[in-house]
Amino acid sequence: MTRGPSKAHVEALKMTETPDVELIDAILEGSESAFQQLIERYQDRLFGLLGRLVRDRFAVEDLAQEVFVKVFRKLHTFNQDSAFYTWMYRIAVNAATDHLERMGRRRLALVEDASVLDTGEREPEYAGSAEPVIAAEMRRVTREIVQHLPEKYRTILILREYEDLSYTDMAEVLGCSIGTVESRLFRARKRFKDALTRQHPDLVPVTRGGR
Repeated sequence: MTRGPSKAHVEALKMTETPDVELIDAILEGSESAFQQLIERYQDRLFGLLGRLVRDRFAVEDLAQEVFVKVFRKLHTFNQDSAFYTWMYRIAVNAATDHLERMGRRRLALVEDASVLDTGEREPEYAGSAEPVIAAEMRRVTREIVQHLPEKYRTILILREYEDLSYTDMAEVLGCSIGTVESRLFRARKRFKDALTRQHPDLVPVTRGGR
């Protein structure tokens, strides 16, 4: 006799298959289980975003709880013509920004963007055994420069370089136009590159074909 799927398997399928809008409708009607499903669906993405913005494991746990509480309280204001996760990201970015301001720290870290630093897959022309030392120094300098960028530039770099959000999604998260996203990202990258060139010219990689 063939056994049917387990109850846990059925529930997992339901969680996967139920569209966000249906879960949200159920939550607004008072379903606690629907809200739990929504949390389970997005908690990994939320923790990832907050971890990159705040860089503090203990703060991330508190902020994630804070964000989900705000999501629950404000869910009735969510415009279901938009993607739920971008709406949630906006709440998360604001919560992380408020936290950093309260703590008086700016500890966002930025992966070196290949188009700015020419590192990573496009290997810079560093010589021999000095490469690991220079790479470590580049990471330190990167963090140092990013810490002094205005909040709006740090945040947009995180959303683009770490979260790989589209320009449309970034516009929703930040509550601005796509044109503003484009110009802000361009300025953020330019400020980073200018600061690197000005403060640490010896660390600016020499690209292939360069002098």
